[in-house]
Amino acid sequence: MKSINGYLMSQDTQIARIENNKIISIKPSLLPLYLHLNGDLIEWLESRAIDRHRVNSRLLKRLLRLTTAEDAEVAMHVNASTITDTYWVCEDSEPTLTYGDVRFSQNYFDNLALNGDPDSFNRVNNQGMTHSRTPELTNIGSFEKCWRIENGDWWLYKNGNTFERFSEQFICELGRLLNFNMAHCELWEKGIKSLDFTNGAKVNYEPARSLVGDDIDYVTNYNKIKKLSPHMAKEYLDILLLDTVCFNMDRHTENYGFLRDINTGDFISMAPNFDNNIALISRGYPSDKTRKNDLFIRDFIELFEQIGVDYYLPVLHEEMIKTALSRVSIAVDADYIKQFISNGYTQLTNHFPVTHFNMF
Repeated sequence: MKSINGYLMSQDTQIARIENNKIISIKPSLLPLYLHLNGDLIEWLESRAIDRHRVNSRLLKRLLRLTTAEDAEVAMHVNASTITDTYWVCEDSEPTLTYGDVRFSQNYFDNLALNGDPDSFNRVNNQGMTHSRTPELTNIGSFEKCWRIENGDWWLYKNGNTFERFSEQFICELGRLLNFNMAHCELWEKGIKSLDFTNGAKVNYEPARSLVGDDIDYVTNYNKIKKLSPHMAKEYLDILLLDTVCFNMDRHTENYGFLRDINTGDFISMAPNFDNNIALISRGYPSDKTRKNDLFIRDFIELFEQIGVDYYLPVLHEEMIKTALSRVSIAVDADYIKQFISNGYTQLTNHFPVTHFNMF
C-alpha cells in the first residue's frame, strides 16, 4: 500500500498530521483511542475494513475493483469513514474534501452486502462508479449485514435463523426490563435490524478492541475500563451480568465499547448493549438447563473474587421473563426459557446480594 500523507480528521477538524503513515498529533484528546494508545495508522485502518472472509464482502470488492486491495486500502476507498464515528482521512491530494463529502447519506450496495444481490453488478455497469462510496466497506463483523437508511436514520440489518432472531430480540427486551442500556433492535422477516446508537455520529463509538486488543479476559477489561471511567466499569459489569444470565457465547472486543463526545473526546458511557444473536438458544437448547456447572456463571463469580468490589444483582423474576417473551413474536419453548434464565439467576443469588431499586 502506498504511503499516506494528509490529515486525520474528526468532522472538519484536523486532529493529527499524517506523514508517510506516521501520526503526528494535533489534538490528542480527540484522537481515536487506538491511535492514542498505539499510534499505528495502518492497523487502525485495517480494523475499520469489511471482513474479507465474508462471502458478500468478496462480491462487493469484486464489483468495486478492490479484489486485490489490502484491508487498509479498502477502508481508504471511502477515506476510512464509517457510520458510527466522525473520523476520516483527508489526503494531501484532496485538499478541498470536507466531512460533508465523505460522510454517508445513501447506500447503493445494501442488497449485495446482505444477500449477494446480482443486480448490483448491473447497477454499476449502468451508472459507472459514481455511487461506489458505500458504508459497507467499513461495516465490520463476520455476519452478512448491511446499513440501510430509513426516515433519516441508519439501521444495521443482519440475517439470522429463527433462534438467533429470537435470542437477540428477547435479550434486548429483558435488558430493558432490568433497566440496562440496550441498543434498539427489531425483528424483520430474515433477521434483526438495529438502530444506529450513535444517532448519525452525534457521538463517537470506540470498540473495546481499541483498548484491550482481542483480550476478552474479564479482569483485564474491568481494570482498563475503570481507568477510563469508574462509571463505565460498572456498566461493563452489567453487560457481563446479562451475558451470564442469557448465556452469551460470543462477547468479543468488537461488540462492546464506548461512546465519546465528538467535541471534547470525553468518555460518556459504555455503548448500549448490542449484538446478542449468538446467545441463549441461538445454537439450540442447551442440554443442561440447571446450569450448575455453567462456565459463564463460574467466570462471573471469579471476576469479583479477583477485583474485590461489591455488586448487587438487579431483581429478576419470572414475570419479567414472561413479559420479555410476550414481546417477541417467535414461538419457542417458553417454559424452557423461563427455567434456563431463572436457574442461572438463582446460581448468582447464592453469591451476590439483590438490590430492590430497579422497578418492574
